[in-house]
Amino acid sequence: MEKKRAFCPFQELKWKETRQLVTRAMEEIETQKRTKPNLVWLELNGCTGNTISMLDGQDPDFQYLMTQMTNFIYSNSLIASQGEEAMDQLFDIIGEEYILAVEGAVSRKDNGLYHIIGRHEGREITGLEAAMRLGERAAHVIAVGDCASYGGVSAARPNPSDCTGISDVVSRKVIKLTGCPCHPDWLMGTVAYLILYGEPPLDEVDRPLMFYGITIHDRCPRRSYYDSGIFATKLGEETCMYMLGCRGPVTQTDCPIRKWNGHVNWPIGDDSPCIGCAQFGFPDAMEPFITFDTMRKE
Repeated sequence: MEKKRAFCPFQELKWKETRQLVTRAMEEIETQKRTKPNLVWLELNGCTGNTISMLDGQDPDFQYLMTQMTNFIYSNSLIASQGEEAMDQLFDIIGEEYILAVEGAVSRKDNGLYHIIGRHEGREITGLEAAMRLGERAAHVIAVGDCASYGGVSAARPNPSDCTGISDVVSRKVIKLTGCPCHPDWLMGTVAYLILYGEPPLDEVDRPLMFYGITIHDRCPRRSYYDSGIFATKLGEETCMYMLGCRGPVTQTDCPIRKWNGHVNWPIGDDSPCIGCAQFGFPDAMEPFITFDTMRKE
């Protein structure tokens, strides 16, 4: 089989290039150059926001992932099976090759007692047990969103159920797609890359460099205002929002070139500061999200 050239580790993928990557993976599956992988979507302690984000994705959309790119084995929210049948569907994949995508944090307090995902073989199954059993045996593990990556909102102070990311309960590499929520393209592109080339080049905290290579600040269309020292004093002004608390200088994602809602807009494009939702430590480390005190005029 012809050896495919991997992307340069620091190459960024714009949304059209992500679509081309996904299309190529689908074409190679259709021509049997690549095998369609099994995908298990394990939803743990969270708000289902990443599932909603994926369902809102466009070009490529989530239907591609579920029907054409992968054999979609399980999702707490999306499969038709219920009860023991659903749990059988989840755990019967162990022993085969599969990609595990985890949404939500792992609750560890009292051995995971505060998050039960179902019953299997006559006993209750915690999210902690499911994460450990499925995570250790997966071909690849992808943490989808902040909660799965490091705890996120679920682990915000005071964190009564001792939530944490999936990497803290499995002894293997986890590809982290931070964001609250994760952009649909980041997951679709990562799965496509796994199909075509294997593990993508990652940064020092295991995020794909093709999506998290440099900061929002570096590509912000308002960067020239920052360089000129022209700062907004209130929301709605079309200058740099750094002094209002924008976290673009410390947040590594490609939001300025990818955008959201069908690649139409993004927070700064709608006159709202970046709140750093894709950076480790969110939300606690990024508060307060908007600051007026330093700019208030008497």
